Amino acid sequence: MKKIGMLWVLVLSIQLSQAQNPIVVEKSGQGAPILFLPGFTSPGSVWNGTISNLDGQYETHQVSYAGFNGLAPIPTPWYSPIKDALIEYVKNNKLKNLTVVGHSMGGNLAIELAAGLPEQVVGVVLVESIPCMRELMMPGVAANTLQYDSPYNNRILNMEAKEFEQMANGMAQNMTNQMDKVPMLAQWSIEADRKTYVYGYTDLLKLDLRPTLAGLKQNVLILGADFPNKQMVQSNYDKQYSNLKNKSIYLADGSRHFIMLDQPQWMHTKINNYLNANAQ
Repeated sequence: MKKIGMLWVLVLSIQLSQAQNPIVVEKSGQGAPILFLPGFTSPGSVWNGTISNLDGQYETHQVSYAGFNGLAPIPTPWYSPIKDALIEYVKNNKLKNLTVVGHSMGGNLAIELAAGLPEQVVGVVLVESIPCMRELMMPGVAANTLQYDSPYNNRILNMEAKEFEQMANGMAQNMTNQMDKVPMLAQWSIEADRKTYVYGYTDLLKLDLRPTLAGLKQNVLILGADFPNKQMVQSNYDKQYSNLKNKSIYLADGSRHFIMLDQPQWMHTKINNYLNANAQ
């Protein structure tokens, strides 16, 4: 009986450890390492097409975040533990000459890794990522005014499933031109842990990485979509990344937020050209 009791304690401790894990990483291939970071609610598999079109031999690491992709949630704050877990992952796996590729929120995390691990991270690719979303969405609003306990957050938390599903579908329709992909994007939000969805987004709105950009030494590739119009988007990127010295900015024609769905070949070419020049 004593042995059985000890076994149950061991199993329970493993389950609890897994439940509190901020990230899960799928590793494959051999060669120069690339860490692929998805956006908010997206699974690591969003990068499958990019990885299958890499021009060269690479060791790829696809990340998924707690609370999304069927993974157990973690307590709030949500963003900081994920950032810390990624830094520990890079250190523990002794990843050298690392390129970090991030979409949307994943781009924010890529900036954090580039700043925090300058000796390990040699390349950064940012896809549809803005260092301070709050400035675009809520100009002039201070980060400290954004709280988890707010009327907006509470309304989303208490939404009935049908209403939330309608909201998720409406948002997904603005993220891609490929209408057959809208249900998939919406489902990622619908299946997400609701508190992670609400409070994690609050964490992102508080974020401002523009001062951090000034310290980055890496040559950064920035890929954006031209939606809703190229002139406005170019102006936003120029302003948001004005502190970043070494950068190249390209905008994809006829694309929305998920460039990997709308203009995959264009994106693959840009990323491969960058990797061939920086990561081999």
